[in-house]
Amino acid sequence: MHIEWQVKPYSDLSLNELYDIIALRLKVFVVEQDCVYQDLDGKDKKCYHLFCRDGKGNLSATARILHPGISYPEVSIGRVAVDESMRGKAIGYELIKKCKEFIVEEFGDVSISISAQKHLEHFYETHEFKSVGKEYLEDGIPHVEMKYTGKK
Repeated sequence: MHIEWQVKPYSDLSLNELYDIIALRLKVFVVEQDCVYQDLDGKDKKCYHLFCRDGKGNLSATARILHPGISYPEVSIGRVAVDESMRGKAIGYELIKKCKEFIVEEFGDVSISISAQKHLEHFYETHEFKSVGKEYLEDGIPHVEMKYTGKK
C-alpha cells in the first residue's frame, strides 16, 4: 500500500486539501463518535497540518500540530483522525511518529502535550506520552491530558 505523507502550514493547503481534512475530522469525530462539537475553532489557521493519502488519492489520516501557546504552553498535537477503512494498518502509529519527527525538525527536542481520548491512552503511551492529569470530560467524551517530554 502506497501512502503519501505531507505536512503544510494552513496557508499552503489547497482548498481540496482543507476540504478533505475537515471532511475526515467530521466523519470521525461528529458522525462516528456521535459528538456534536465546534470543530472549526480558529486554531487551524495557526497550525501545521500533517496528512496522508492512500494510493487512490483518498485522505487516510490527519493531525494538526499547534505552536506553543495555542492550546498548551508547549507544542501540541490535536485533531488526530484516521479513516475507518485504514484502521488496523498502523497508519495511526505512523501519523504520530511523523508528527513527532516534524516537531523535532521545526521546534527542536521539546515537550509535546495532547488531550487524548481516554480509550486511546495506551496508544499514546506507546509513543512515550504519559498521563499528567485527572480524567475529564470534553464534549461528553472522557479525555486525559498527556505529555511527551522529549529525548533530553
